[in-house]
Amino acid sequence: MTEAVWRTAPTLIGRHVTLRPLDRADRADLLAAFDGLTQLFATVVPTAATIDGWYEMLEAHRAAGRALPFTVLDADGRVAGATRFLRMNAAHRRVEIGGTLYARRVQRTGLNTEAKRLLLGHAFDVLGCQCVQLRTNWHNRASRAAIERLGARMDGVLRGHMVTAEGEVRDTVVYSILDHEWPQVRRNLTYLLERAR
Repeated sequence: MTEAVWRTAPTLIGRHVTLRPLDRADRADLLAAFDGLTQLFATVVPTAATIDGWYEMLEAHRAAGRALPFTVLDADGRVAGATRFLRMNAAHRRVEIGGTLYARRVQRTGLNTEAKRLLLGHAFDVLGCQCVQLRTNWHNRASRAAIERLGARMDGVLRGHMVTAEGEVRDTVVYSILDHEWPQVRRNLTYLLERAR
């Protein structure tokens, strides 16, 4: 794969969701989508006071080739949140999918399943990844269940992995999907999306 492919966020279009490169023009719409999410368990949600720093961090990671951030649009074209590839490593053909925040109105809909399907398809079929990781807080059982529902397998737990903004020492659960597992995971996600109609 060329380096340009690893540094260019594509626009990925599905039936329930469109993922397009994150842009500062999305600022107001993202703040509206994030409204009411500030108390989410184990998740840092940008606010009017912090979103500019959030953008700066994402832009620095994108410039360094470590991340590709996306704005998430719902089926009606409204901004519904953000997600990204992070911890990107072209030499080892690995990425992580994370930093995902959705407006409450699209949570528990087919949007997330299709967004993950599009991101995994890009990672395996375009970037040629051999491994895609997903991570979550050990205590975030809903997130763990959602990741397992995708078909990812738990690699293990990084105990005492990080200290959160609230001062909690977080244990992080690491999941992955390997390239030879992707065809079965794709079939599973296709099945889940058909049920979401």
